[in-house]
Amino acid sequence: MRILKISDVYFPRVNGVSTSIRTFARELQQQGHEVTLIAPAYPTPLDDSFEVIRIPSRYLFVDPEDRLMQRRALRRHLPRLQRRNFDIIHIHTPFAAHYEGVWLSRQLGVPVVETYHTYFEEYLDKYLPWLPRKVLRYAARHFSRTQCGVLDAMVVPTRPMLDVLHGYGVTTPAGIIPTGIPAGAFSGGNGARFRARHDIGDDRQLMLYVGRVAHEKNIDFLLRVIDRVRHSHPRSLLVVAGEGPATRHLHKLSTSLGLERHVRFVGYLSRETDLPDCYAAGEVFVFASNTETQGLVLLEAMQAGTPVVSTAVMGTAEVMADRRGGLVAAEDVGDFADKVRRLFDDPALHARLRAQASAKAAGWSVEATTARLLELYGSCTAAHAGHRHAAIESA
Repeated sequence: MRILKISDVYFPRVNGVSTSIRTFARELQQQGHEVTLIAPAYPTPLDDSFEVIRIPSRYLFVDPEDRLMQRRALRRHLPRLQRRNFDIIHIHTPFAAHYEGVWLSRQLGVPVVETYHTYFEEYLDKYLPWLPRKVLRYAARHFSRTQCGVLDAMVVPTRPMLDVLHGYGVTTPAGIIPTGIPAGAFSGGNGARFRARHDIGDDRQLMLYVGRVAHEKNIDFLLRVIDRVRHSHPRSLLVVAGEGPATRHLHKLSTSLGLERHVRFVGYLSRETDLPDCYAAGEVFVFASNTETQGLVLLEAMQAGTPVVSTAVMGTAEVMADRRGGLVAAEDVGDFADKVRRLFDDPALHARLRAQASAKAAGWSVEATTARLLELYGSCTAAHAGHRHAAIESA
């Protein structure tokens, strides 16, 4: 199968969408399929194991990390794409990529699917705080309903996200297909090496956050949790691994809370080298975002054998539904801190959850989720061919 993917973000821009695209594309390629991705050009070039067509792009004032692809530059690739005989187009983001992806599907005469990666209803107010939340929620719902209505099918990572879309009135066929994790990707890390590299003593009790350092990730809350934990556990340390637009704000909050000895910002870590070591170093992985459509980082931490303390909202609710591999906490500083302290203080509980975490992550393999994605692609191409045949017969 020849698959054309299109996205407004991709590496070197680090986020869950980029990770999902690369994970599926590499596995599809491994299974013998051809993958081409259309994505913005960034100041720092980056190649991949599959074909990536980089489109000239411009800076976006609302988020300096993102780029907007130039429509004319993208459409100049149409003759080249028409010669490739793609079977399907898969859109990954709802901005320029959505509209150009739909346009390309009409030009190439192939079906189009889109992954709903971002829970916009709980996201927009973090970046447009001057607009009333009620207006933003209405806009997000209308926007989602309109975009989903022009697709042949949708991919959603979890059942809660699909339920939200159904609540909006979306009726487009959909498959629940989480990204999945490559076997062994995070299970071979060396925690001692990470601690030595960042001058973190062996006696420090380490809480770990990995992900984009963005306002919607609720990292403010985690700073207040470590502020509570440190009073009973003076050797506790919160490590924040990642980069993003909330970094300056979080540094200021950390200083205002007097957390200089209890919070360490280590920046972006390579997924192939440094990140496995980071996961292995943590006693507890902590997460409190309310906007996750999947919560992939929880599974990455679990594959490394690191128990989780997390709220359970949307995607994280599905990951934590069986209560294995970690503890579910309320979005309450006291309750969350108590759960962290339990894992610090109870070696038997920590060992039991650690074993559960490793076993649980093994059940979210990328091989299985890619098989489900290919089934969705196949049903779309078959339905599209049937419609085309019926149109020819009726002409």
